[in-house]
Amino acid sequence: MIPLRDSVRVARRPLVTIALVAANVIAYLLAVRHGGSIIDGPTSQTIVAYGAIPYEFAHLGSHCALGAAGFSQAVLCSGQPGVTGSVAPQPATWQTAFTAMFLHRNVLAIAITMAFLAVFGATLEDTLGRPRFLALYILGGLAALGLTVAVDPGATTPALGAGGAVAAVLGGYILLYPRSGVLTAVVPLLRNRELPAWALLGVWLALELALGAAHVTEPAGGPFALVYCGQLGGLAFGLLTVRALARGRAQ
Repeated sequence: MIPLRDSVRVARRPLVTIALVAANVIAYLLAVRHGGSIIDGPTSQTIVAYGAIPYEFAHLGSHCALGAAGFSQAVLCSGQPGVTGSVAPQPATWQTAFTAMFLHRNVLAIAITMAFLAVFGATLEDTLGRPRFLALYILGGLAALGLTVAVDPGATTPALGAGGAVAAVLGGYILLYPRSGVLTAVVPLLRNRELPAWALLGVWLALELALGAAHVTEPAGGPFALVYCGQLGGLAFGLLTVRALARGRAQ
């Protein structure tokens, strides 16, 4: 199911939402420019370098890279037992908290995420105002990463994608407009139907879980529980903060 538009009228052009969608698409194209492909996404080296690895945040000063582990490659981090050698220059750990939000596993991952951001973000941006909407998006993405690190600080699978940030947008939208209708393309039936916003939230969470668990939109090798942590962290942040952000906003 792909959301096309909602039933809430907006008064202003959603410039921040448009800019965020454009930034994600441009970042994706840049990530696959040197290696990788448009369909399959960036290389494993790019994902490890620019993704947010929980181990690096829980062990500040340590860095991770792809290395040989037996007959296959794995993410190895300095400070782990038996790991020696140095890591090639890469972005600082704090920077990956932001670069990871604009790095997607493949074209399917970015297409689904941006479709939901475009529809729900436009309305929420109009409600909150541009600066507060941007703050919700960025802080929601950071909250998503924070929960992922807290759940498994030793995880070496990179967290990536805008799923946590978009989950914050969806959480805020559902709290403010739970009964709004959303025109949705039901792909298997080749037809459009209007569904309540809360139903689309359930569809999105189920889709994220299924594709993430199957490692279609998330890197392979991560614990199953971490697939959902980012989305739940972002969703909780949006639900808990959107009313405060909406209160007293400039018209």
